[in-house]
This record gives sequence, structure tokens and C-alpha cells, in this order.
Amino acid sequence: MEAGNHDIQLEAQRSLERLRPRLLERFKKHPPEWRQVFFLRLERNFKRLFSLLYHLYGSRYDFFYHLETLLFILTDSWIGRQENLKQLDRQREDDPFWFQSNRFVGAVGYVDLFAGNLNGIQKQIPYFKELGINYLHLMPLFRSPNGENDGGYAISSYREVNPALGNIAQLADLADELRSQGISLVLDFVFNHTSNEHEWALRARAGEPDFQNYYHMYPNRQVPDAYQHNLREIFPDEHPGAFTYFPDIGMWVWTTFHSNQWDLNYANPEVFNRMAGEMLYLANLGVEVLRLDAVAFIWKEMGTTCENLPEAHMLIQAFNAIARIAAPGLVFKSEAIVHPDEVVRYIHPEECQLSYNPLLMALLWNSLATRDVSLMVHSLQKRFKINPQCAWVNYVRCHDDIGWTFSDEDAAQLGISGYDHRRFLNQFFTGKFEGSFARGLPFQENPQTGDARISGCCASLAGLEKALYEETETEVELALRRILLIHSVILSIGGIPLIYLGDEIATLNDYRYRTDPAKMRDSRWVHRPYTDWERGEKRTDPQSVEGQVYQRLKHLLDLRRSVHAFSGADTEIFQTGSHSILGYIRHSDGERVVVLANFSENPQELDGNQLRLYGLGYEFVNLVTGKGVSSLQPLRLDAYQFVWLNVRD
Repeated sequence: MEAGNHDIQLEAQRSLERLRPRLLERFKKHPPEWRQVFFLRLERNFKRLFSLLYHLYGSRYDFFYHLETLLFILTDSWIGRQENLKQLDRQREDDPFWFQSNRFVGAVGYVDLFAGNLNGIQKQIPYFKELGINYLHLMPLFRSPNGENDGGYAISSYREVNPALGNIAQLADLADELRSQGISLVLDFVFNHTSNEHEWALRARAGEPDFQNYYHMYPNRQVPDAYQHNLREIFPDEHPGAFTYFPDIGMWVWTTFHSNQWDLNYANPEVFNRMAGEMLYLANLGVEVLRLDAVAFIWKEMGTTCENLPEAHMLIQAFNAIARIAAPGLVFKSEAIVHPDEVVRYIHPEECQLSYNPLLMALLWNSLATRDVSLMVHSLQKRFKINPQCAWVNYVRCHDDIGWTFSDEDAAQLGISGYDHRRFLNQFFTGKFEGSFARGLPFQENPQTGDARISGCCASLAGLEKALYEETETEVELALRRILLIHSVILSIGGIPLIYLGDEIATLNDYRYRTDPAKMRDSRWVHRPYTDWERGEKRTDPQSVEGQVYQRLKHLLDLRRSVHAFSGADTEIFQTGSHSILGYIRHSDGERVVVLANFSENPQELDGNQLRLYGLGYEFVNLVTGKGVSSLQPLRLDAYQFVWLNVRD
């Protein structure tokens, strides 16, 4: 019989009292304040952790053994945490919403593609400072299989850096140096799966039952077929279904994504404990934010889609509680490319404090294609607001593909067929739709469903590649304006803006990936080029395309840091009366800014009375240009123009 919540809380208290003497033993040789701080945080968070673990594993006979093992992991991790990181913990506890500051701007990229190796990244710190970056997400840099490794997301060891990039000591040094320069290091925590070359997988392949229980492995198709009936295919080009047969061991293995990525079995508490240890190891290296990869898939249950299950949330909440105890300076960022209703359920102070905003990304590109912001306004009015103690991470693209993750229900309310509209968007952004400015590639086309996602660099998707090829100056300028327009939104709408490194100098698609056997089947490599530093040097030349994008973007980045209204989580999205103009208001510290953005190449006019209807006053300053604006006359927005209007109270 399942215990009631009151009984669970009592059992949690009794368990902690039983374990306390054994935990205290581990502090004997260390300063008493370490013990005091640790137990203060443990007592504050233990009941929550116990309750979550009890729900997940309480029916097991060995529950208390695994609980004790976990607490030893937490204790030893805290004891081994460097003093500068303990100081960071205190700072983050004193300022828990640090990530909501208007001063935070993020950048993301691959170590080797951007700077060659970890030493190269360290040498580029002045560049990050020049751009104003203080949140740096380095894509997976750990040891992974040679050849196809899903861009590093097939992890062979969480404690070894890819030798081509450096070593763990260099990573720790880089984290320290970044922090000393005011830059937070962000890494991926790939916790749904390991590569098939991870030590655990190798021991499972060797026939060790304990390690086979770390994964989902089956001798025949009976159980996989029972699961598969309810599962969707994620990468149909890679393998049909969610399972791969390995003839050398005569087993079917659950591989949601790629055949060399084996899904972990979190129904086994030993797996949870081991992964908690890996997470804390990364935290003790100096990582301040962990991007939790593929959060929707981490729990399996027969008869369900095995996505977004309640136990998946419990697992993340348990990891969160562990971090609050042993590394409270660490925060989580959710990566959930699922229905918008499901995305928001991962966002909570006790789960993921940050979350990617795939809906905004999709709607930005949708609005550029249609010149219509109706779906964006309708969707964001319903879905942009989240827990005020959390924040979105907003981006125009990332290392991955662009999926059209808007809600079909939202689209239907505007008379739009979600299925048909996605087909249009795929046609448009692959340049197949007449009049399209975009030059993207399809990713993972499913011939049975007609579904696909889009690969491509920002500049190529925004029309710059086509314009430069056709040598049309007018089209080049329109493409540059599109690039700046969508970046202006992620910089001002609320949350941490995230720039994919290379986009700040208008990097175009790189089709050379097609000559690399390890990459040629994955079109996402078209938007993962090596940084061309000769082009990067042109960023100071205002006559060059690179310089025009860089200088305009840098102006916005600098401006963002001076506008207090861009802090916090208070965003009001409103109807402007124009299908092409997006409008929203930012509030913070008594300051208000009205943002208006024209998603059309045709000039648009907004009746000044529309601003007054929202009580926004009569006189403004356009922060982007420094010029005054009056609502006593119509406001004209030129092609793809945006304004940040500071309200003069």
C-alpha cells in the first residue's frame, strides 16, 4: 500500500536522523562550517528529495541502501567542492534570479568549430567580452565515438574531454578563467542516454547483468513491439522505430535517437545515483548552467508514448533538489522540443529554472515567411508567461534543426491547418516556394507523413545567401534587416538571448559537409561551419556585410544592458491592429519600454491612438535611434524596422 504524504514526510525525517551520524563521520577532517552549511541545505531540501525518490523507487526492497549511497555521493561532492565555487553558491542563493538581468547575453557554439580547442576558447575571451557575452554554452565536448556521434551527443565519458579539444584540467581552468571575467560556463548534461562506447555500455555488451540493467535491453522483439505501438519515430532516416538490434550480443536495445546512443534505464535507482554523481562532477568543474538534453524521453512506461511522463518531471526535480544541497550555484536549462503545453511544464524553480523557447524560434521564422504576426501574437499571449522566478532562453536558431513546434490548436483558432502550414513552411525555407528568400535544407524528411524540419544558418534562411548570389543590393539590405529584426526580438522580449556564434558576422550555409562521410547524411552540419576568422576580421568594416551585421547587433547588445525594463519576467504582448506588426511592453524597476517590430518588407503604419489605448502615453524616445516619437501622429515602420520606445511618464 502506498504511503500517504504525511507518512512519507515522517519517514524522511526518521531516515535523515538515522543517516546523520554516518554523514557526520565524513566531515571529521574538515572545517566545521562546511558541515553546518551542508546540513542546513540538506535539511531544507531532504524531504522534497526523499518524497520524489520514494515515489520512484520506494517499492524496492533496497530503497534505503540506494538512498544512503546517494547521500554519501552528495556529501563527498560538497566536501570536494572548491572554495571559489562555494562562494558562488552563496552569491546565487543571495541573488537567485540573477539570470533575469538585462545584462545577461548568451552565446553558443562548438569548441572545435569556433576556436579549435579549449585553449583556443580561452584565447577568445576578449572577443566574448567585446561582444558582451557573459553566458557561454559550449556544445558537447566530452569523449565520444569517432565518426558519427550526433555532434558529440553520444557521450562515452562524462569525465573525459575529447582529446582533440583538451583535457579535464584545461576545462576546469577555462571555467575558472571565464568566471573571473564574469562569464558563466554552460555545458550539456546528456542524461537520457550514453554512447555504446561508454564503460557501462561496454560492460553491458560483455554480458554483465548489472550493467545490462543500466539500459533497456531485450533478447527478442516481444517487449520492444509492445512499447513501439505507442512510440513516435524521432530519426526515421537513422533507424525505424526506437530500438536497434545488435547481432554481436543478440539483443535489442532502446535507442530513441541514434543507434550508438543507448537510453538509460532510470527505473534502476543505481542509474539515478550514478548520473547524480556525474552531474555533481560537472558542477564541481565550475559549470554554472547545465542544459538538460532530451528531458521528455527519460522515463519509460508501457502503454504510453514514453514522453513527458510524470516520472520524468520527478527525476528532474530530484536532480534539482540534489543541486540545491550540494551545488546550489548550479541551475538547469530544459531542452524540450515538444508541444508548447508540455514545454512549460518543465519550467519551475524546483525543476528547470531556465528553458529553451522553441515556440518563439518557430514563430519568428513563420512570421518572416508569412509577413503575418497573427499566429505569434495569439500563441505568445497564451504561452509566453511562465513562473516569474524562471526565464526563457530565446534564440533564432541553435545547433539543431528548426521544427515547427507551434500548437495545432492555436493555429486552428485562426483558421490555419497545422499540417498544411508546416508543409508550406518546409517548402518556403528550402527555397521551393515561389518567391522565397530562404536557402535551407530539409532534415529528417519522413516520406510517410510528409514531416520534416529545417537546417540552415540564420543568414541563409533570412535571404542573404540568395541575395549575395544574385548580387542584388536591395535584397542584401532586406536580408540584413531580417537578421537584425529577429535578433532584436530575442534581445528584448524577456529572458536570456542566445546567439549562435557565427551569426553575429552573418555566416552562410557551408555545404562542404557533404564530402565528409561522418556528416554527409546529417543536413544540420550545413549550419555548423568552422568560424572563418578572415570574415570575422571584417566585423569592424562598416562597408562589409559582416561589419554591418556585427556593428548593428553590437549596438543592440550594448543598448540592452542599459535598459532596466529588459530585466525580469514582465512582458505584455498586445494586438497592434496590424497583421505585420508585433507589439509588446516590458516593465521593470519602474521603467517601461514598448517594442514594435514590422515583419514585412512593406512599410506599415500604426495609429498613434493604438499606443494611447494601452495607456502608454504621448511621448517616447526610440532607444534604437535616440530620436523622439509622438503618438499624436501615426508611427511609420519601414521594411523590417523595429523600435524600442521608452515611455516618457
